Amino acid sequence: MLRSYRSLVGGHPADGVGWVHWVRVGDMLEAPYDMAALKATLDTGEAGPDALTHPSLVGRVALSSPGQRRQALAAARAHQPAWGRVPMAERVGFVTAFHRVLRARRHELLDLLVAEGHPVRVARMEIATMLAAVHPRTVTVAAGSMSCDHRVNGRRIELVRKPDGVVGLIPARNAAAATLVFSAVMTLAAGNAVVVDLPPSAPLSAAFVCHELIAPLLAGHDRVFSALCAPVREVVPEWLASPDLDDIYYFGPSGRGLELAAECLRHGKKAVLELSANDTVVVWRDARVDLAIRAMLEAFYASGQICLTPNRAVLHPEIADEALKGLQREIERLPVGRPERPDVILSPVVRRAEFTEVVVEAVGAGATLVTGGEFVDVHGVPRARGPFIRPALLKVDGLEQARTLRAAREETFCPLLTAVIADPPHVADVIAFLNANRYGLRNSLWATDPAVIAAFATEVRNGGTLKVNDSHLGPVPVLPVDGGTGRTGGPDGEANLPMLRTTHLQAISTATDVPDDLLFDYSSAVADGPPVG
Repeated sequence: MLRSYRSLVGGHPADGVGWVHWVRVGDMLEAPYDMAALKATLDTGEAGPDALTHPSLVGRVALSSPGQRRQALAAARAHQPAWGRVPMAERVGFVTAFHRVLRARRHELLDLLVAEGHPVRVARMEIATMLAAVHPRTVTVAAGSMSCDHRVNGRRIELVRKPDGVVGLIPARNAAAATLVFSAVMTLAAGNAVVVDLPPSAPLSAAFVCHELIAPLLAGHDRVFSALCAPVREVVPEWLASPDLDDIYYFGPSGRGLELAAECLRHGKKAVLELSANDTVVVWRDARVDLAIRAMLEAFYASGQICLTPNRAVLHPEIADEALKGLQREIERLPVGRPERPDVILSPVVRRAEFTEVVVEAVGAGATLVTGGEFVDVHGVPRARGPFIRPALLKVDGLEQARTLRAAREETFCPLLTAVIADPPHVADVIAFLNANRYGLRNSLWATDPAVIAAFATEVRNGGTLKVNDSHLGPVPVLPVDGGTGRTGGPDGEANLPMLRTTHLQAISTATDVPDDLLFDYSSAVADGPPVG
């Protein structure tokens, strides 16, 4: 069945100004020229009617016009106040209903993600993470943080988070459906209106989420949600200039994201940033090395092209040889292949030239390429222009050398894990190394010594999330999926509960039992006991 999604403007479908068609990536890998030609003729409108029945064609999403984008913002502004007045319990019910429908239709979403090129194991992980982000326990904790109520000297003091208003959302191009769920559902639950700009490069699974999962649950308030599809370079200037937009919620590379934050400041908008990452797994001398190896292997999910995967590992010297040998053995077992294969976690690599530059620089500076790095085709055959890269492991001796190498200092976004031997092997030095990271999404630690665990939990400032003796990227309800410090979240970055990040704190004081003669007696308001008449 061909899925066809029109523009969703203020909750209502509308014809667009063209279509983006999606051809199954597994077929694209097998016959790249034929599939590229099919897509090109469809996107340009040059294909005949029979092309829409081609077995490799999965779906299409309408491109949105500037007029539709203006209409979406206007509808969001007009209808957000009514949605914001809906009691919190009902908005929490919307999230609960979404969680239920996502669970019920997860197999449909899985098929679309795989068609977009997400290996099936990676897609299952993404859906599990979506379910954790909107889990009933997650929304209960977030909603409980939205207000508090106290009685102080005859007054009711309320600290209440109010919705920012209209939020424009730009999901990640490489994981549009997942980042859409992480952000849009809870942002709506906070009382905001949301306008989504789906990436034309991969809009299909995200359009499914918008049209078939989110929109039907907003019956009666559907005007507060729009799903459009247009180049981000056109949309962002419109949003910055519009009086009908309050926040821009942006997933993307750090350089562009930080520039966008500065532009938002100039235009009086709030920027909520989810940018690049350079995550670290630390394996201490007393770690369960077998489990730590599995955590480090998560670096290669989607060939490292997910921000939540670790980019580097710091190994205590006493276990380094054991960890490296085990890691090399498991890395060399990772196959390439079509995304439908259940044993595949690798995907085609976008930044192929950058991978080569980073590895050559590291090896030239004294690092060791332990394994991997060859370019191969979908069948694992070496090809100079192959879309896959055999997972690579670099070994770097010492924290000081690691600080000088792009492979350890910057996000690489490719199937590369840089293993740094901790020298000196002291807790304080490793913590200092983590805190000096320019990025700050996640850190994880493998150790059993309570003092070591306590030191990391207390002193690691960098990052939005710290996981201890657990999967690095695995989801857990209540635990924020995104959010970080430095070049990951910008100057205001932190662990991200979207319900809190797209709201602002308002304080309300209501005099309920204060004698008239004490209303303007400032000293009585700060007395230890109740007002005295």
